[in-house]
Amino acid sequence: MIHCRETAARLMAPGKGILAADESIGTMSSRLSDAGVEPTSENRRVYRELLATTPRLSEAISGIIFCDETLSQSFSDGRPFPQAVRDLGILPGIKVDTGAKSCPGLPGEKVTEGLDGIPARLTRYAEMGAAFAKWRAVFAISENTPTRGAIRVNANALARYAAACQEAGLVPIVEPEVLMDGAHNRARCRDVTAEVHAAVRDELALLNVDLAGIVLKPNMVLEGEDHEVRSTPQEVAAITVGVLRMWPAELAGVAFLSGGQSPERATANLEAMQQHSTPWPLTFSFGRALVSPALMAWRGEADRVADGQAALAERVVANAAAARLRTELKSA
Repeated sequence: MIHCRETAARLMAPGKGILAADESIGTMSSRLSDAGVEPTSENRRVYRELLATTPRLSEAISGIIFCDETLSQSFSDGRPFPQAVRDLGILPGIKVDTGAKSCPGLPGEKVTEGLDGIPARLTRYAEMGAAFAKWRAVFAISENTPTRGAIRVNANALARYAAACQEAGLVPIVEPEVLMDGAHNRARCRDVTAEVHAAVRDELALLNVDLAGIVLKPNMVLEGEDHEVRSTPQEVAAITVGVLRMWPAELAGVAFLSGGQSPERATANLEAMQQHSTPWPLTFSFGRALVSPALMAWRGEADRVADGQAALAERVVANAAAARLRTELKSA
């Protein structure tokens, strides 16, 4: 467990965040196509290498989450992705769930799959050089959802995954995401997020998961994307931190997902979080909010690699500055 705690502390290093570049083959292929790039395995590899080799990335990014395909690929110089990323001063991670599927007995709700054979898979990923893993559970808000059954079955899966990770020497990123879909207000999102987190804490405790060796990757507490009123960053920060205060002080840290927010809004909300005192650091683990600008600037053109990297660097620097704000406020 000491090893997991040390790795978790590295992931939560002050002023750094985690880059989520773990889109599935299908999702990444679709995004490449939308950007006018042929969705081949090689283009997916080139794009992930573009992200990882962005100059000075390690100054603001502690870890990068990859999918299975990428972790098995190599940089253009022949070094396997895990080795090459470590050489750049960044910890490599791996998404290990196999996606959210329809949950038997709960019409319209989903359960994340991928537990079958996970101990052996995690051992293999550790041997390949991965330092941490990620598992995402999703919860949709409607008049009747999420149900207690959906919350419990997903919380149990997250805990079983986390326990298996720590046994394999990998830090688990625990990601319970309450989706932005819908017209609900932020109070409804708060209540659902709090219920989900309580269930996850219970299941983690039952399986003796060491909270000092995990990173929590939650949604920010927001109104639904179809709600008529947008919350301010200060409102988002206050209500989100209020929910998070139920987590024990030994938790290694919190790295928020962006959850479909615009890059600018996600950064503004993260910055507002730093005004609140918490026993654990609050940072970012963004995907689309970081990588989408890079993809649109690159568009698969070899002479625009620097443009793609500049677009990524701009968003990463902005979020790292937001994550450092608390330290700066304390020293002022």
